[in-house]
Amino acid sequence: MNARSTMQSKVDAYLAERRREGFKLRIEGEQLGWFARFTDATGYRGPLTIEIASRWAVANRFARRLTAARRIEVLRGFARYCRSWDQASEIPPLRLFGPGHRRLTPHIYRAAELRALMDAAQELHPARGLRGATCAAVIGLIAACGLRISEITALHREDVDLEHRYLHIRHGKFGKARLVPMYPSTCKALRRYARRRDQDPRCAAGKAFFMFDGGRPAGTRHLHYAFRTIRRVLRRRPRGGHSRYRLHDLRHTFVCRRLERWYQQGVDIDQKMLALSTYIGHASPTDTYWYVTATPSLMALAAGRLEPLAVGGTR
Repeated sequence: MNARSTMQSKVDAYLAERRREGFKLRIEGEQLGWFARFTDATGYRGPLTIEIASRWAVANRFARRLTAARRIEVLRGFARYCRSWDQASEIPPLRLFGPGHRRLTPHIYRAAELRALMDAAQELHPARGLRGATCAAVIGLIAACGLRISEITALHREDVDLEHRYLHIRHGKFGKARLVPMYPSTCKALRRYARRRDQDPRCAAGKAFFMFDGGRPAGTRHLHYAFRTIRRVLRRRPRGGHSRYRLHDLRHTFVCRRLERWYQQGVDIDQKMLALSTYIGHASPTDTYWYVTATPSLMALAAGRLEPLAVGGTR
């Protein structure tokens, strides 16, 4: 490796080193690949500089500063790697194009909206096929347990213990494993789904817990595509800052509904947040607080908790 190597060879070496350390870097690797192809296409052979990083960052389809800022964030780790063996490499400043993240208010699903999603999922093509049953079960499981879609699609049969009522998440974010307890009603729904799944002999022989017709494992990309179809059928506009219903908002919904129940039960929320953070696979409670949305019902419950303090009492 030298300063005159192609950017693609540098990116490949960086990703290989990081993946040996246990990092998957699926999205980051894809973006760095775009950067390498963009740079090499210009014929540039030299160190990574702020100038070449900026040119790629702003070359996004809609010229969005938020996209440019996120691209700079992706490049900074790679730039530090380049700097370790080539002092001419430059590390782009973190906020070169402003903050790389913003919080749009998520859509917190109501019970009727969840039912509408699951009913629409059951109508997916093929009629009376397994695809609809799988998508409905996945939507229900995210709403019930707050899992990431990637965690659900990675579940194997042995990871779903319906007798002892827990899920074994083997590969969560940052490679962390955890056990996720389930309600009896959730287990009952999953048993019903499993019986339906195994009516297809090709699915009965599969390793994945969630499957589509013909014995195909239900992948993340396929579930997102199915959800887009459901969204088009329902034609409903979400509350909040996003323009469309999102699968990920089911995870936000789980957090908010859990806090509502705890407020109703008089639980000390601050003491429970660490448990909730661990349950949904966050590294710290700070990450979980990011998911909290000020819904009218949650705010009313919080206000009720504070009312005794306002009149000089204790709670």
